[in-house]
Amino acid sequence: MPRKPAKQSVADVDAAPGGAAAVDRALSILSVFGVGAEALSLVQIAEATGLYKSTVLRLIASLEHGRFIQKRDDGRYCLGVEVARLYSAYSHSFALSEVVMPAMTRLVEVTRESASFHVRQGDQRLCLYRVDSPQPIRDHIRAGTLLPLNRGSGGRVLLAFEGEPGEIYEQIRKEKQMWSNGDRQEGVSGISSPVFDATGRLVGAITLTMPSTRFKDSHKEAVMTAAKEMTQGLGGPAHLYAK
Repeated sequence: MPRKPAKQSVADVDAAPGGAAAVDRALSILSVFGVGAEALSLVQIAEATGLYKSTVLRLIASLEHGRFIQKRDDGRYCLGVEVARLYSAYSHSFALSEVVMPAMTRLVEVTRESASFHVRQGDQRLCLYRVDSPQPIRDHIRAGTLLPLNRGSGGRVLLAFEGEPGEIYEQIRKEKQMWSNGDRQEGVSGISSPVFDATGRLVGAITLTMPSTRFKDSHKEAVMTAAKEMTQGLGGPAHLYAK
């Protein structure tokens, strides 16, 4: 009689109600691959999923057959070409705005301040999307406006996650956020966090701006929540925001 595992596997702990256990376990194997874990040994996969090595080998045989996993020359496993094909189909199935705009709208509803989504464009940053505060006193940035990269929280977040050296950028990378008062424009405060895609690549920065007199610490968490929501909507994991 086979020995029972010391603890439940990841798949058994988070099993789909009414689902197939084998599918849950196969998906748990795929889920252990990510940024920093592009290739894993059989032992590493078994430890990460909580499955027996013999079970992992059987499931990998099916995943290899479907080209979801492939075995490298060094004996380790990595994601296969079918994952890339599905991601390509997924990424083309919706526009960025369909993920970003709803989260921005909710951020504005919660904070009653203005939200912008910035992407890098050469030596500047572009306000790609914008939702204005319902309050009459606000900064008047519009979608399509170009702003400096080296001033304002949004620009500095973009620089930080593109590898800009310096103490301020190291701090931003650690905190996954920056807030500033009067950095870009006197009397205007901003709070920004990075947004990533399924590969962990920086997509842009979500920024909340308000008159400095209305700056609240509670807005920081609201911005972080919006950034996480956008990242997860783009297929990225929330653990990217772990400090």
